[in-house]
Amino acid sequence: MRTILNFFLLTTGITGFLAACDKAETLPFHGSGTASVLSASSTNVAPAPIDSNKIALTLNWTSPLYATDTTNYKFVIEIDSTGKNFAKADTRTVMGKLTTSFIAKELNTLLLDRGYAFNVPVDMDVRLKASYGNNNELKLSNVVKIKMTPYKVPPKVALPASLKLFIVGDGTAGGWTNPMPVPSQEFSRIDETTWGGIFQLTGGKSYLILPTNNNVWDIKYGGTGGNNSNNVDGDNFKVGGSDLKTPAASGMYKIIFDFQQGKFTVTPYTGTLASALVIVGDATPDGWTNPGPALPSQTFTRVNSSLFELTIPLNAGKSYLFLPVAGSWTNKYGFVGANNLNNVNGDDFKYNGGDMKAPAVAGTYKISVNFATSNVAGASGKFTLVKQ
Repeated sequence: MRTILNFFLLTTGITGFLAACDKAETLPFHGSGTASVLSASSTNVAPAPIDSNKIALTLNWTSPLYATDTTNYKFVIEIDSTGKNFAKADTRTVMGKLTTSFIAKELNTLLLDRGYAFNVPVDMDVRLKASYGNNNELKLSNVVKIKMTPYKVPPKVALPASLKLFIVGDGTAGGWTNPMPVPSQEFSRIDETTWGGIFQLTGGKSYLILPTNNNVWDIKYGGTGGNNSNNVDGDNFKVGGSDLKTPAASGMYKIIFDFQQGKFTVTPYTGTLASALVIVGDATPDGWTNPGPALPSQTFTRVNSSLFELTIPLNAGKSYLFLPVAGSWTNKYGFVGANNLNNVNGDDFKYNGGDMKAPAVAGTYKISVNFATSNVAGASGKFTLVKQ
C-alpha cells in the first residue's frame, strides 16, 4: 500500500510541475509598433530676445501603437546640425506624451553652445526615437528640417571697460611686473566678445589677465576656483578670479578668452610668430626689391602680441609676400596653398607659404595680419584686406 501511495504522490507532483512549467511559458506579448510621424509648429524659428521665456517650437508626433500602456512609451527627441546624421545630437526624453515644447532660451542656448553666431540662421535636423521604456523595439521617425536663428544674449562675463586685455605673471616673459611689456603681452580683440594672443609661457607657473597696463590690480580676470586649480588647457573664468596655472611644458601658446561663454582656451601654437613684418612684391610700390627705398612705408606696425597692421596702395591682381626680416628671403609668410590662389580679401597664411594675390581693383588697402585668428592646420595666422 505504501508503495502505491508513494507512486501516486510522485505522479501527482510531476503533473503539477509540468503544469507549472506550461503556465510560466504564457508570457504577455508586446507588439513591435510602428514609426511615429513627427511634425513641427514651425520650420523657421527666429525668436526675439524679449521672447526668451515664450514657447518658440512645439513638436508633435503620432503614436507608435506599442502593445502596452501609453505611460510606458519612451520618446527621445534628437536635434543636430543638418547633414551630421545626429552624430552629436542634443536630446530630450519624454515619457507617455505625444508632444513637447521648447521655450526660446532653451533653443538659443543649444545653438550658442554649438558655436553659432548671433542672428545668423542655421539649418538643423530634428527626429524622434520611440521605444518601450526599456528601449526595446526602437523606431525612428521622419526627419524635420528647421531653420533656427540664435539671438544675442549678454556675455557671461562683463567685457572690460578698456576693451583691452594684458597677461601678467611668472608664467609669462614679463613676470609679475606691472606695467607689462607691450606689445608682446597685450591681447588682440578678435571680435566683440573674444580676445586672443600668442605668448611665450613658462611651464607650471601662474598668470592673470588684466584690463589695464598701469600698475592697477583692482580689476582682474582669473579662475573660478582656488589659485592654480584650473584646467591648464582651458576652463571657466570670472572677474576677480584666482591665479591661473600654465601648462606643464614651456613654449609658445595661443590663448583665447571668450567673454560670451565665460571660458578660455590654451593651445600649443604650432605656427611661426613674427616680431616684425614688411610687405614685398609687384603688388606694392617697391616691387620685388628687397629691401626697397620705400621700406618704412611698407613696414607693418605691431599692435599687440599677435596683430600687425599696415595701410598701403596696392596694384591690382599682382602678388606679394610678408617678410619678418627686411632684406632676407630665407624667411617669409605666404598663402597656405599654391601661388596666387588665396581669397584676395583675406585668407590663412603660413611660414614659407606661396605668393599671395592682390585684389582686382587697385587702391589703398588696410592689411591686418593676425597670428591668433586661424585654426587651420599648418597655418601661422590669418590676414584681411579692407579697401580704404
